[in-house]
Amino acid sequence: MADNSQPSAVPTQASDPAAPAPATPIPRRRFLQGASLGALGVAVAGGPTLAQGTPPAPPAPTPAPAAPKGPQALDYPGKDKGLIVLGERPLVAETPEHLLDDDTTPIGKFFIRNNGQVPEPAKDPDAWMIVIDGEVEKKLELTLGELKQRFKARTYRMVLECGGNGRSFFQPQARGNQWTNGGAGCAEWTGVPLADVLKAAGLKPSAVFTANFGADPHLSGDPTKQALSRGVPIRKALEPHNLIAWAMNGEPLPTIHGGPVRLVIPGWPGSVSQKWLTRIWIRDRVHDGQGMGGTSYAVAINPMIPGGKADEKNFRTLESMPVRSIITSPANGAKLPAGTRSVKLRGAAWAGDLAVKRVDVSTDFGATWRPVKMAKPKNRYDWVRWTGEVSLPSDGYYELWVRATDSRGVMQPHVAGNWNPQGYGANPLHRVAILVG
Repeated sequence: MADNSQPSAVPTQASDPAAPAPATPIPRRRFLQGASLGALGVAVAGGPTLAQGTPPAPPAPTPAPAAPKGPQALDYPGKDKGLIVLGERPLVAETPEHLLDDDTTPIGKFFIRNNGQVPEPAKDPDAWMIVIDGEVEKKLELTLGELKQRFKARTYRMVLECGGNGRSFFQPQARGNQWTNGGAGCAEWTGVPLADVLKAAGLKPSAVFTANFGADPHLSGDPTKQALSRGVPIRKALEPHNLIAWAMNGEPLPTIHGGPVRLVIPGWPGSVSQKWLTRIWIRDRVHDGQGMGGTSYAVAINPMIPGGKADEKNFRTLESMPVRSIITSPANGAKLPAGTRSVKLRGAAWAGDLAVKRVDVSTDFGATWRPVKMAKPKNRYDWVRWTGEVSLPSDGYYELWVRATDSRGVMQPHVAGNWNPQGYGANPLHRVAILVG
């Protein structure tokens, strides 16, 4: 989230907060959900067949239910076929951790998250209109071309992450797309600082919150309904790294990733980074659009019983995303030659609005940990690329674990905690299985 030729609008399911689980759920792709060797690609033979000459059994009165589908590979122009489809209505696809091994995530490997239908590609991107109104001194109506001419552009490499990233790790299952760690990517975004545009409009003292709107039609096609409309407090909106962006990795922003223009508000759930941006309404109160309020993009204040009934008074909106780290090499299920005694590791870590303080790895199921080397980020909100090397005493089966710690000293937990019905905030440490010999 490059191809410039986009297909017509993809049929698209309501946004995460209200979306039911898919009718045919995609099984989670975490390893060790059955036998450990399942993660290493061991095939299981089919069931028994009738012996030759044995008369067939009478037909069953009702057909047996279809077996659940396994992970479905994405087939979309310009996208890597290794991406996994989590939902078709709306189109949602995640990137397996081993495909996030680039310092800058290529467009073809960037995850896809939609909430409504995908608009038709803009015929004249520079004529696209954006309105800034509400609690401002001067209403702005700017085309994308005028925006480019009037304000100085910036380019930052920043993580964009779906608010539900990690949802599949909750037990019992939470509602929504069952992300593992692949609802994140780190691209180079080019655009103008949102703060510069808001200052040009002149924020009134009454300005409290943004209300962001896009051109994506509601799944139903009803023009009176919003696919998604979220916002952020003014204090966050004025952070200098927020962009009204028109380019991704130096290329025009693809339609599937919000082109011709979108918001990029790093560190917070990706749903506030409105795609196909048309309007920013400055409000004198917290925005109440689609995807705001209740348990939408919210986590429990006081821990609730997993699977229990939610009390909306016990919820707060998720703001900064939690610390997370992944191993991008070796891939889960890797088979290494016999005699291998040293394994080089690579990965990434990020921490919402915060910085990553340290990253540690373990080869003994978390009994001991050792630090790895972290590269310096290009700018705030860039992810930390890390490298390390571990020793193995013999051939056999191993698990490689990684755990990041943020600048407040908060570490990733071993399991997903603070269960909530919409499945936000799950960030357990990442593990991959390898087999030596």
